Amino acid sequence: MNNIDLMNYWIKSADEDYKVMNVLYKNKKNSYCLFFGHLIIEKLLKALYAKNNKGAPHAPKTHSLLLLTEKCNLDVSEEQVKKLKVIDTFNIGARYDDYKNSFNKKCTSEYTSEQIRNIKEVRKWLKELLIEK
Repeated sequence: MNNIDLMNYWIKSADEDYKVMNVLYKNKKNSYCLFFGHLIIEKLLKALYAKNNKGAPHAPKTHSLLLLTEKCNLDVSEEQVKKLKVIDTFNIGARYDDYKNSFNKKCTSEYTSEQIRNIKEVRKWLKELLIEK
């Protein structure tokens, strides 16, 4: 698979996860919705990595959004770093049973709505980077 094919694979997968996130959000499955939000951002970062690394397009096997932004050599603002750090916590919080109870309590309607806005902003930024030449 060449870098463009791999990039398109990650984008398509992220777009499917975006649809799932919105269904989960609509149905008030807040912790799972935010988990999918993390997946979306992770996959778009892996798509960006593939785009920018023609000779070795396979991104590092990590879920860390900050590590992926570093590996993509992205210029990330303080505000974006804050958002990515929060979004990074959704991977652990929704995945492991010992974190789920406390994470579920944290995922109020207000908190989830705010985080969905953040995920959408980061998604938009990454999508713009993906279409740049």
